[in-house]
Amino acid sequence: MNVMELFSLTGKTAIVTGGGRGLGKQIAVGFAEAGANVVVCSRKLETCETVRNELEAMGVKSLAFKCDVTNQEDIQRVVDETLKEFGGIDILVNNSGATWGASVIDMPLPAWHKVMEVNVTGTFLFAQTVGKEMIKQKSGKIINIASVAGLGGADPRYMNAIGYNTSKGAVITFTKDLAVKWGEYNINVNAIAPGFFPTKMSQGLIEAGGEKILDSTPLNRFGSEDDLKGAALFLASNASSYVTGDVLIVDGGQHAM
Repeated sequence: MNVMELFSLTGKTAIVTGGGRGLGKQIAVGFAEAGANVVVCSRKLETCETVRNELEAMGVKSLAFKCDVTNQEDIQRVVDETLKEFGGIDILVNNSGATWGASVIDMPLPAWHKVMEVNVTGTFLFAQTVGKEMIKQKSGKIINIASVAGLGGADPRYMNAIGYNTSKGAVITFTKDLAVKWGEYNINVNAIAPGFFPTKMSQGLIEAGGEKILDSTPLNRFGSEDDLKGAALFLASNASSYVTGDVLIVDGGQHAM
């Protein structure tokens, strides 16, 4: 393959959870630009339908679903409908996420459970369900969206979210273990750990600690609407066929400080 063929997703089918906005939408658009048919799902059907329409206007096929990633029936329906339409699933991006800002002392137990259920259990359930199909076809790419927050402790002056940080650390370990378990089936399992991108989820955090975040980011800027596309495309394409169990950090150099 030449390098353009290595990065092409033409004829591939991808599912992107949390694909109706933010980083999920950015990844979905990037995949479509590379030629993939893309299924987007999230709790809000309307936003996913809007993204679906944008993707189809780019010349690829797309489906949109309402889906709670902690609900096995919802997940199975998305997978079944994707298989019915496209005949297979080549790429899964586990992007759906939840957070809760509170000090350790004040963190409500129901909020802790919610963050863990969405970020960890949801990632497991979707990987498990899609993985059954990937094992049958003996190929697949799974990309779990972690976070730099899962790499270590975070300054409570701007990121007091122990549930979120803990959950993203769990996603990183889950990624590595699943890569070992499913390597024999030619399934690549990797994670992306984004730094700070202006999204609905990060808005309050950036407003509170934006200056400090930029001071600790060598590139001195937040992530843009294009900065995650290349990383996700690399891990979804044949260009990364010998990469598994890895965490690709996309944070403007913050982790190097």
